[in-house]
Amino acid sequence: MQIRELDLKELVSVFDVLSQLRTELDYDEFEDLIYEMRSMEYKMVGVMDGEVLITYAGVAVQTNLYHKRHLFVFDLVTDEKYRGSGYGKMMLEYLHDFAKMGMCENIVLSSGFQREEAHKFYEKNGFTKKSFVFLKRV
Repeated sequence: MQIRELDLKELVSVFDVLSQLRTELDYDEFEDLIYEMRSMEYKMVGVMDGEVLITYAGVAVQTNLYHKRHLFVFDLVTDEKYRGSGYGKMMLEYLHDFAKMGMCENIVLSSGFQREEAHKFYEKNGFTKKSFVFLKRV
């Protein structure tokens, strides 16, 4: 098992796992968004078993007035075939170290209100609910 940053040549593998979470994305839109997000230093990180992507996280170090310097986790998903096997926890431990190395004060993520199992997972791994996310379409 290895955790490493993924590169653009691995987008198909990333999409295969990420699409289990982001079901509304098609591949072309996903690819366009990944290229656009590179300007904000978006990193793709994977728990790998050889060439097989088990768990994916999309993250970026950001700074704002509320969270100060922090690691924002945009996406975190384990392939459904491997869920419940500890790979998500392994990724969170890696991201904790990554955040410390990046001199971050916090790790921040947003999760849909209907994802109760994910919320239990995050709370079990030291996260607390701190705010609501509001969305208005334009």
